[in-house]
Amino acid sequence: MPLLFPLVVAALLFAIGVYAVLVRRNAILVLMGVELMLNAVNLNLVAFDAWHRDALHGGQILTLFTITIAAAEIGLGLAIVLLVFRTRGQVDVDAVRELADRDRADEHVAEAERAEAAELAEIAERAEAERAGSGRVEAERPTTAEAGR
Repeated sequence: MPLLFPLVVAALLFAIGVYAVLVRRNAILVLMGVELMLNAVNLNLVAFDAWHRDALHGGQILTLFTITIAAAEIGLGLAIVLLVFRTRGQVDVDAVRELADRDRADEHVAEAERAEAAELAEIAERAEAERAGSGRVEAERPTTAEAGR
């Protein structure tokens, strides 16, 4: 069997895995994307091991090691996802960003973002109050037809 076939399949698997990790917001689908990428690496290891015809079968041994690490990774990942689901009721990756460890620079950025959001909310409240106030003034003014009577 030519080496090109498993390499093309592995490249497709890896591309699908990268797409799943970058685009999906559900943590389970992100973990599935990581597993696809690891399986693409395993396929490459086995294909190159068969192509080199290594007597020690180093590619296959590395594949078994990678499968073991992937099993531990998925077990730990699912445990974290279940814990997040129990506490928050969702497994959306963007909603879990609050759990990230922030250093001082991140805290300053977050504080500036909160101040900017509060300022924008205050501006919106003022605009709403002006709109409500101008509506009352127009209602109190008589129209030109009523003023002429």
